[in-house]
Amino acid sequence: MTGMARPTNVIVAQAGGPSPVINNSLRGLLETCLDMPGTFGRVLAAWHGIEGVLTEELLDLSAQPREEIALLATTPAAGAIGTCRYKLRPSDAEDFERIIEIFKVHRVGYFFYIGGNDSMDTADRVARLARERGLDLAATGIPKTIDNDLGDDDFQLIDHTPGYGSVARYWALAVQAANEENLGSSPADPVLVMQAMGRRIGFIPAAARLADPERRLPLHIYLAESGLALDQVADQVNDELRKSGRCLVVLSEGFDVGNLAAPRDAFGHVQFSSGGATAAQILVNHLNGKGLPVRGAARYNVPGTDQRHSIVCASTVDLDEAYEVGRKAAQVAAEDGGGWMATILREAGPGYRVRYDKVPLEAVANSERKFPKAWIADNRRDVTDAFVAYARPLIGDGWVQVPLEGGLPRFARLAPIFAEKKCKPYVPQAFRK
Repeated sequence: MTGMARPTNVIVAQAGGPSPVINNSLRGLLETCLDMPGTFGRVLAAWHGIEGVLTEELLDLSAQPREEIALLATTPAAGAIGTCRYKLRPSDAEDFERIIEIFKVHRVGYFFYIGGNDSMDTADRVARLARERGLDLAATGIPKTIDNDLGDDDFQLIDHTPGYGSVARYWALAVQAANEENLGSSPADPVLVMQAMGRRIGFIPAAARLADPERRLPLHIYLAESGLALDQVADQVNDELRKSGRCLVVLSEGFDVGNLAAPRDAFGHVQFSSGGATAAQILVNHLNGKGLPVRGAARYNVPGTDQRHSIVCASTVDLDEAYEVGRKAAQVAAEDGGGWMATILREAGPGYRVRYDKVPLEAVANSERKFPKAWIADNRRDVTDAFVAYARPLIGDGWVQVPLEGGLPRFARLAPIFAEKKCKPYVPQAFRK
């Protein structure tokens, strides 16, 4: 790079499952970059995550109308720039060399990756390789995961991840509505089992308690970490039926009901909604097979990806924080260089206040927070008030205002303006037969 100006172009990418607020992090990053033309050059988005870097499919965000960028605020999921579940393995040397080639050719000096623990690992690997190759690159992570499992068990690296507050609110609203359904239909359907996302961690199903913090409803919450067997769950549900005549059950998709034979993604994560029986189905069959102490039968409801793309259920707090952490990532890269993830930390004291900071990428790469055991109730079918105190501020107090057009939400429509391809065509290593 001797004798040449420092590369300032930007590539931003997303990975993993989306969230209702992921585009607001993208907006926060993009608007900050555009407002700092002396630091950041052209901003490109890798179409479908790191795959877009490998295939040199780079959407030009700098060329997008500002009004469309503004609409990213309430555009859910990942349709704007795409996401992926492509895993960069240490043995995939050609993929890594291709990434460096793309960065050099497009004079990229800043790389931002929006995602969870696996994405932070990818950003960290790219940062390390760039240093080894003498590439002047600031690689920065932007946290995102609805599971809230990024970071450490002490909540010192990050208090909560953008996306979680909105999914928590989704479940609080869903349980309220389900209670009205069950209250009316309980003579025929006394048990309603609702399956929540969360492979191994209970933050999402735990949020069901936010619908009923005073515990007035016949609501049971079974986390993957509860450690109960099916017969134990059935006994507890039947006890509730004898007491209340009905029971609402929120069940983690990762609850141990035996081998579900579900497929896995490239990272080895079980994809519970991609085929085969579900935990909710098995529990309902078990309850009905064992017999209920009241007339009627158990039934189930398995929400799908709407949990992570329902913008009307989004938390206004989550939207604001997603935007600010995107802004913070740009500021960190400009002021401190690469090797960091922007983060959200809760301030001590009364009330709910957060600050935005940075933590080393290597500290969060492949991290996996656990749901605190102290937040699981002694009966193992509920969560404690300490969890409610933690999660309640994250869902906010108001409704998000979504622009409408013809009675329907008006989402951002980014123009398909791509950077000119300058490298030879390339097939990512994982896609080769």
